[in-house]
Amino acid sequence: MRRLFALLCLPLSTLALAACGSTVSTAAFKGQQHEVAQTISNLQADATAAEQKKICTNDLAAAIVEKLGGIKGCEAAIKSQLTEVDSLEASVQSVTVAADGKTATARVKSIHEGKNRFSGVSLVEEGGKWKVSGLG
Repeated sequence: MRRLFALLCLPLSTLALAACGSTVSTAAFKGQQHEVAQTISNLQADATAAEQKKICTNDLAAAIVEKLGGIKGCEAAIKSQLTEVDSLEASVQSVTVAADGKTATARVKSIHEGKNRFSGVSLVEEGGKWKVSGLG
């Protein structure tokens, strides 16, 4: 059970960064960087709308979904965690796409209780679409 909790923390910490708040702006980014920032924006929108199915099928990397027990396990975990997410405001500060074009990191700034927090969100390209693979 402890292992499952640790696996949940990875994508759900990302949700905490992206959930509930103003829409993540993607206008400053072009090309693949824009696609990466858009993925974070989509995650925020899906979390705000409590769309756990969309989060598990569209926003999270397959490896995370699998570790959470497949789509149904992921949906249950996300549904449970969405009730715990505080209202945060987040913005994508920068995006770095690896030279091979298959992985990326977005630097996300969140404001919680008046304090700025910066986190790296890892993404992976799967089937032509960027998906969140964790924090790092």
